[in-house]
Amino acid sequence: MTSSTREIRVEDAPARNRFEVSVDDQVVGLASYHVEGDVMTLPHTEVSPAVAGQGLGTTLVAAVLASARERHLTVLPYCSFVRHYLHEHPADVDLVAEADRPHFGLELTSN
Repeated sequence: MTSSTREIRVEDAPARNRFEVSVDDQVVGLASYHVEGDVMTLPHTEVSPAVAGQGLGTTLVAAVLASARERHLTVLPYCSFVRHYLHEHPADVDLVAEADRPHFGLELTSN
């Protein structure tokens, strides 16, 4: 029996240096991070294969980047999934310092 409404929540778990995405109170994914000064390094994101393809990774990364923006941090997107997200959501590329963008393949053209 499955429920059509799931509770999806993203929470910062600073003691574990990661954000966690949960479905019905079960952690199904994480995005690890490290903050030094005003820079958030994002080395790794993962979502359980059991829930792959449901948009939870995108939800997770969107929340992480929103938190970075709220905290006035720039990000270093070493994680390939985060870089993919930024290619798909160019409005968030400003979170990566302009000088760092070429290193991450984020030299987007602006019109």
